[in-house]
Amino acid sequence: MSTDAQVPFLTQEAYDRLVAELEALSTTGRDEIAKRIEAAREEGDLKENGGYHAAKDEQGKQEARIRTLEQLLKTAKVGEAVVSRGIVEPGTVVTALVAGGEEVFLLGSREIAASGSDVDVYSEASPLGQAILGLKVGEKTSYEAPNGKSISVEVTNVETYAG
Repeated sequence: MSTDAQVPFLTQEAYDRLVAELEALSTTGRDEIAKRIEAAREEGDLKENGGYHAAKDEQGKQEARIRTLEQLLKTAKVGEAVVSRGIVEPGTVVTALVAGGEEVFLLGSREIAASGSDVDVYSEASPLGQAILGLKVGEKTSYEAPNGKSISVEVTNVETYAG
């Protein structure tokens, strides 16, 4: 697999959206969690304080998201949305027959998809993504699923992701 497949692709719009999310989480988000933890701490015994434990759990999830965003934004390749040429590439919407059933999904990082988008997203580093990357409409292949079964795939359409 080429090293390019390991570099996440983001449109400028997705990059800007993620920078704004990181800024909000790193500033007001941290302040809000700290206030909730402090307020819960003042309620007394921490062993049986559900509000305190919930706030600490949320803080851990928020810090993990901050680290994820920082890493993603540091390593991502930012550019224009890929214009479909009928070839499966990161950032395109693929329609494929997978094990006989039709699936429509975006190939790439779930961060590309606009918030509220209901499109499924598969990483190009996933077994399915690796199998179909570079295929043209009408081409068939198969890949080995994590359970060891061979799964057939036929690419039936490749479109530009409109967001």
